[in-house]
Amino acid sequence: MNFHTRKWVKPEDLNPNRSLFGGRLLQWIDEEAALYAIIQLENPRCVTKFMSEINFVNSAKEGDIVEIGIVATHFGNTSITLSCLVRNKMTRQTIIHIDKIVMVSLDENGKPTAHGKTKIEYPKDRFPEDANYKEK
Repeated sequence: MNFHTRKWVKPEDLNPNRSLFGGRLLQWIDEEAALYAIIQLENPRCVTKFMSEINFVNSAKEGDIVEIGIVATHFGNTSITLSCLVRNKMTRQTIIHIDKIVMVSLDENGKPTAHGKTKIEYPKDRFPEDANYKEK
């Protein structure tokens, strides 16, 4: 699993217990899942359909850096299924693991649409060698 997104836990992200508010973390996860699906399915209209059980294993506190990892586990006709792991960057402690997040590709009318994808693709694979695009 690749961890591309990092978030710094700031005062506005805390609950009354002074630990990371679960709703804020779920917001970050949902946004990361949407971005991953948009990139993989090459469609800016991807929405969250389902998230499996959510179990907070450890918490994070102010000043911690959390990293979010997402990987595709299944490609459906109109959907992509993802797995997500969030951990503390410094301690490597798991904060939350979500086995299944289903994102659906929509057409311009908001209806599920076939995306034609069957495997993980990376932007560098979509551009020919002589293209001006260089991933850093």
